[in-house]
Amino acid sequence: MTCVFVCIQVYDGPRCDLKGHDNLSTLYLHLPPSLHLTLQKQRIDKTIIRSQVSPQKVTMSLLPGEERVIDMEVYEPVKGPLDLYILMDFSNSMQDDLDNLKKMGTQLAELIKDLSDDFTIGFGKFVDKVVEPQTDMRPSKLAKPWPNSDPPFSFQHVITLTSDERTFTEKLTKERISGNLDAPEGGFDAILQTAVCGIGWRNDSTHLLVFSTESAFHYEADGANVLSGILPRNDEQCHLDTQGKYTMDTKQDYPSVPTLVRLLGNHNIIPIFAVTKYSYSYYEKLQEYFPIAELGILQEDSTNFIALLRSAFAVRMALFERSHPAHTHPHTRIQQNPLCVFQGRFKVRVKANEKAGEGHVCELKKSDRNGEISVKPTTFSADLKINAEVLCQTCKCEQERMKNAPKCSGNGDLVCGTCQCAPGWMGPFCNCSAKLSSNTESTCLGPNMAKPCSDRGQCLCGTCVCDQPDQYEGPYCQFHKLQCPRHRGFLCYDHGSCSMGQCVCAHGWKGQACECPLSNQTCLDTKGGLCNNIGECECGRCKCPDKGLPMTSTCERNVQAQRGMCDGMRSCVQCQAWKTGEKKAKDKCDTCPFKVIMVDKLKENEDVFETCVYRDEDDDCTYQFTVDYSDKQTEKNLEVQGLKKKECPPGSFLWLIPLIMFLMLLLGLLLLCCWKYCACCKAFLALLPCCGKGRMVGFKEDQYMLRQSLLTSDHLDTPLVRTGPPKSTDVVRWKITDNVHRPPSHPLAQVQPDPKQIIPFPLSLRLVRLFSDNLSRQDSRDSELLRREVNDNLNEVYKQIPYAKAVEDTTFRLQRNAGKRKDHTIVDTVLHAPRSSYPDIVQLTEKNVQSGNFQDVKVMPNYYTVATDRGATGAVEFQEGVEMVDVRVPLFIKDEDDDEKRLLLKAVDVPLGIAEIGKRFVNITIIKEHAKSVLTFLQPAYTYSRQDKVANIPISREIIEDGNTQVTYRTRDLTAKDKKDYVAVDGVLPYGPGETQKNVPVSLLELGKGDSLLDTQVKQFVMDLSNPKQGAKLGRYPRTTVTITDQPEVAQMQSKGFSHPVASPGGRLLSPTNVKATATGPRNIRLNWDSLGNSLGYKVKYWIYGDPEADAQVMDVKTTQAELTKLYPYCDYEMKVCGYNALGDGNYSEMVPCQTLEDVPSEPGRLAFNVISPTVTQVSWAEPAEPNGVITAYEVIYTPINEDNKQMGVSKKVKIDNPKKRMLLIENLQSAQTYFYQVRAKNSVGWGPFKDATINLASQPTRPMSIPIIPDIPIVDAEAGEDYDSYLMYSSEVLKSPTGSKRPSVSDEEQVNGRWEQNFLFPGGGGSMSRSANMSSSSYGQSRPSPGVPDTPTRLVFSALGPTALKVSWQEPHCERDVLGYCVLYQLLNGGDVKRINVSSPAENSVVVQDLLPNHSYLFKVKAQSQEGWGPEREGVITIESAVDPNSPLSPMPGSPFTLSTPSAPGPLVFTALSPEALQLSWDKPRKPNGDILGYVVTCEQLHGGGDMRTFQVSGDSAETSLTVPNLRENMPYKFKVQAKTTQGFGPEREGIITIESQEGGKSFSFLYTHTRDGMMMTGMTTQHIETGGMVTRHVTKEVVQRSMQMAGTSSVTKKVERSFYET
Repeated sequence: MTCVFVCIQVYDGPRCDLKGHDNLSTLYLHLPPSLHLTLQKQRIDKTIIRSQVSPQKVTMSLLPGEERVIDMEVYEPVKGPLDLYILMDFSNSMQDDLDNLKKMGTQLAELIKDLSDDFTIGFGKFVDKVVEPQTDMRPSKLAKPWPNSDPPFSFQHVITLTSDERTFTEKLTKERISGNLDAPEGGFDAILQTAVCGIGWRNDSTHLLVFSTESAFHYEADGANVLSGILPRNDEQCHLDTQGKYTMDTKQDYPSVPTLVRLLGNHNIIPIFAVTKYSYSYYEKLQEYFPIAELGILQEDSTNFIALLRSAFAVRMALFERSHPAHTHPHTRIQQNPLCVFQGRFKVRVKANEKAGEGHVCELKKSDRNGEISVKPTTFSADLKINAEVLCQTCKCEQERMKNAPKCSGNGDLVCGTCQCAPGWMGPFCNCSAKLSSNTESTCLGPNMAKPCSDRGQCLCGTCVCDQPDQYEGPYCQFHKLQCPRHRGFLCYDHGSCSMGQCVCAHGWKGQACECPLSNQTCLDTKGGLCNNIGECECGRCKCPDKGLPMTSTCERNVQAQRGMCDGMRSCVQCQAWKTGEKKAKDKCDTCPFKVIMVDKLKENEDVFETCVYRDEDDDCTYQFTVDYSDKQTEKNLEVQGLKKKECPPGSFLWLIPLIMFLMLLLGLLLLCCWKYCACCKAFLALLPCCGKGRMVGFKEDQYMLRQSLLTSDHLDTPLVRTGPPKSTDVVRWKITDNVHRPPSHPLAQVQPDPKQIIPFPLSLRLVRLFSDNLSRQDSRDSELLRREVNDNLNEVYKQIPYAKAVEDTTFRLQRNAGKRKDHTIVDTVLHAPRSSYPDIVQLTEKNVQSGNFQDVKVMPNYYTVATDRGATGAVEFQEGVEMVDVRVPLFIKDEDDDEKRLLLKAVDVPLGIAEIGKRFVNITIIKEHAKSVLTFLQPAYTYSRQDKVANIPISREIIEDGNTQVTYRTRDLTAKDKKDYVAVDGVLPYGPGETQKNVPVSLLELGKGDSLLDTQVKQFVMDLSNPKQGAKLGRYPRTTVTITDQPEVAQMQSKGFSHPVASPGGRLLSPTNVKATATGPRNIRLNWDSLGNSLGYKVKYWIYGDPEADAQVMDVKTTQAELTKLYPYCDYEMKVCGYNALGDGNYSEMVPCQTLEDVPSEPGRLAFNVISPTVTQVSWAEPAEPNGVITAYEVIYTPINEDNKQMGVSKKVKIDNPKKRMLLIENLQSAQTYFYQVRAKNSVGWGPFKDATINLASQPTRPMSIPIIPDIPIVDAEAGEDYDSYLMYSSEVLKSPTGSKRPSVSDEEQVNGRWEQNFLFPGGGGSMSRSANMSSSSYGQSRPSPGVPDTPTRLVFSALGPTALKVSWQEPHCERDVLGYCVLYQLLNGGDVKRINVSSPAENSVVVQDLLPNHSYLFKVKAQSQEGWGPEREGVITIESAVDPNSPLSPMPGSPFTLSTPSAPGPLVFTALSPEALQLSWDKPRKPNGDILGYVVTCEQLHGGGDMRTFQVSGDSAETSLTVPNLRENMPYKFKVQAKTTQGFGPEREGIITIESQEGGKSFSFLYTHTRDGMMMTGMTTQHIETGGMVTRHVTKEVVQRSMQMAGTSSVTKKVERSFYET
């Protein structure tokens, strides 16, 4: 169809339409014919040694949708001109690479001569931006970062492209290495400069850029981070000085990947990335972005540089087209054939687009409808230029103006139905005066805008007209077209467009920055499954659960570290235990890295990592040993235990070996004589016993008749027997064929299967491993480890089969009747491959079985099974002395089977052994009976309330043939537990004639006291049906899931005594009634409602709470229930239901709300590291983007790793129970050691996936702490024990700056607007609180030591060294004088002698305390001394918990584990004023009381001395305890201490200071709270007025507390809580 335009002035219909419509028969306009003209065409001259194309220039004008074809010829000489530029990483780690490159200078020149007769070669070097953190900015390092090195630089062009190889070699030998800090290098800056600068590239040559490095790369946005602060984007210009150095490295960002692809393409440069294996994965992904690029693995010293370059030069030419930069909208498409030769012809098809975006192409400007297109092979400099234009005719009405037309309000001309306004007028109808438009600026102001149109446009007649519409958009010009979210530096990740400040994603992408693919392809594991069926695919990445084992990116086990453990140790076990094997020589045996412990009985399989069984070649005996490989062990500390007793064959007749050898030699001579002289040799040999005359093998039975309804397995164990002397081994091969009863004329027999169809191939192998009970449980650790090992090795073998997929459904079993191998493990698995590959799979399986190995997995020879959906083949083995084995054959049970089918089992041959086959065939007949009844649950899931007491679960029976039948039912635990949530049932449910439904009652139990608070997990169990009898079979739902809720379901509304109408008088259905919604999972909601009777179906509308109902999704169902799936976890939804009939949709029901259940949270937000020193860092993180519930805890794991990212030491874990404390200070890390950090979050469902990061503190700049370290913020000691229970720490509010300054990095107090402000955290609380009070001249703070006296040590750290030894550490306190030393005092918490340790050196801040009693609490005190005297003490209570000898309770068990524990102080002190002389003090129970609480001791004394100390005894252990304190003095600060008394003694104190200030003669008073150590800062204002009248005195206390809480990790919400206390 041809697009035409209506060319009359007045026309109300659509002006653009298709030719042929009746209303346009006389009005349409034909477009002129197109044009194709060749402007320049020079024939290819093969005498010219350069790339050529013909024709060179073509011009064409095309109608929209028209296509033209151009014949194009190309030519490239074999040794054409070549420009080679080498760009090399000059960081210090490339020193050996540079040395080798210098040695290869001559070889490099010879290589270029071989590749081209006309060549040039150049050289450049790069490191990274000379700015922190990329470069060490210390003056000494800027001058010489490494010995014998040059100063750091970003990029320097060294050798301009030249044909003089001698000059190139001489200059190259003078180069020296440089250096930087971080691992990624700034190579992108160097690549861009080599492309845009004049370094000698020639126009008619092939341009090759060799990029050599061993590190990853920085790219756009790396320079814009907070570390270096380089914000401007790269301007893509040349910035080289006279020495060839890049001058803008610190002034603009790195270029992006699309920028490099575009610039290298514009300059015809082909990149060749020569990288080491450590960074190969980065550049493998980078290579995909270039239309043509080469990638090779460089050896660590670059010795293979020449060979890599030679192979990389043999690149294929690839054709591509590129629009000329001056024209961005040619609106044509190029199609061409691929070009893979140096000379040839091909066709270029050029087609004009009909659409430009959403509109027609003719709606564009004329300049946007034409342009120049360049078509050429990528390696060519010559190209074909196509000047293309899309033709659009001009209408006559454009030439015939209607002056001052009435439609234009007389203020403009009408041109083709559009007004062109006169000066001073505007608007679509020229009815808006420019003079008056300024009065309407208020309508151009958006919310919170100070200037109209965001100061980016003009307000014309109440409408914003943006000054730069190509940059700004929106009703108020408030959106910038480039201010949309970016991902990895790309706007909308190049997968969408920016519109109104948000990304509009292209098809197949989602996310805020279109960074998440809708497809799950990137989450497919090696089996073709999704995240190995244990993880979740989120945003194209697998979120794997924590299984305690290393996993791949697709949640598959990484078994590289565990492979070959048994094989690698067997020789050492042999030589140490029995002096046999290949290392039996003493010098070889001494090299073994472990010692074998010989025991009488080995540990069980579940208690060790691996159990190994081998046969000793020296004596033919079998020996066993175990390997214990726990996380706390290294390779050198493996615990290997060997079984003392070997299993040897009966009887050892070693002395007979020489005699037998002699007799065999004699027998050989006799046989030779007989062969030569005896004519009856054959008959004679047949009579010899050794030849086994008469040994036979065959099947025990020749026919089996089976009924399909009685089958319990899809296999049949068929006995195979052997007769005759069983003195050696016989192997029998067999095969079975399905449906042999069908004649060739049978319709199904004539169907030829597709040979390319992917079908399952079940496989069975026997492993060289004894079977254990753990292997029978699919979820056991042994089963999981062995399954992954078998899968990995089988996949390596079967990857030779074309289009084969990874094996799956791997299980392990025993086969009892298997001869001497009955205790060995048989593995069953399934391989998917094309049907035609069956012979290749059988051949490959036989080959590997006979060799005894599938890669690293040992298998027993002579046993295997390979099956298809139509037949199977395999082999079994008769060992010596075995007379019968079972052949396990598949039965191929399928729904399409005939009522009576036959299978033929055949013993094919005996490939090993001398037995002959007797009974060769077995006929197996399977009779398919038609079911008389179908038994099933009505629904796949049910929900009951605990208040129902009983869950009656219905089981339905569909009667096909009436009679008696029965079925077995049984419940099984999921999250609901037997005898806690319900009572498990099992039994047989009989049905009599005519019975169609019965219920199975299951008793539901009530919650125990406190269960609902402690366990919020959804409770579920399942009920299964099995073993139907008397002709019955199971139907659609053989299993149902029952959910137990704590709240009763809404009662079903039933009409009684009247008929509920379902439709209005007009026939339209009324709204459904009794609509109820129940959350059945984190992503599922079930809806139920009453039936409307005559409806054809129902529509369910659901949407997220807060979203408009217009955005709702609609589901069509035919029943009175609906299952909503793929919802968001822990999210509120709203739902409505309506019925529909032939008249249309009925009325919707009332809105029903429901919240989905919680799910595990996503990974935490970005990890941040605040580096304090090379051994101390603070880790912080953000809340998970998808909490999927209420976060309750976090866990941090950090592990030392090597350069290969493999674990080098023990992983340490820290659990943080307060979800608001998303930071952790880690001390005493190993200097210059790389650590792998992992953080994950937990909610009521469980732990989410890890967020990980790798960092080496030595490579990061040190920065002082910028936030206070406050009480109860976790601080861990990396040198302490192996779990977070092994080290605990006390901290003051401020950590001293590590730079050596005596001034803390954060001040204790700061005066703001006449008020004292101080932030603190509630110990054990969740969130930060700020309280303030009016400053008063009589306010008292915490007393400070005298000038020159040290403060309290700011931190006290305990590290357990053993069950009776501690390391006590502290931090130097603030002091105006030099600290001379320290004193450590300690004693038992319940009393005893005080012991003292003096530390005379101020540089020492730790001591080791020995000979402590296990399971006893100690009180430690540390204080510092200066010339002015001793400072105050820092106290801490600690207990080392360990197992002790029952006969000696003070002696720990040798080798027993030990942990640290500490009692916590009572909760925060709360003061309530009762009068100016009395108050009420209350506190919370300690979180860790260290024993049973017997009571509390409260002391009260005046802060500055004077008066006696008052002591109060408070008994009880309630959660909150209070005490009334009378007889206080006005205007006097008091210090209160609260201490818990437990069965272990007294715990640490909680202190608080209070001052009651009297005003107005005692009629009102101020109540001021002040902070001291181990407590919290509480500064509030309490005012009390006392009114006296008659006999009534009224006290009113009002406390206003302003609390600032962080909600959802972002917004701050302020709440005010008012509490009043009245007393009459």
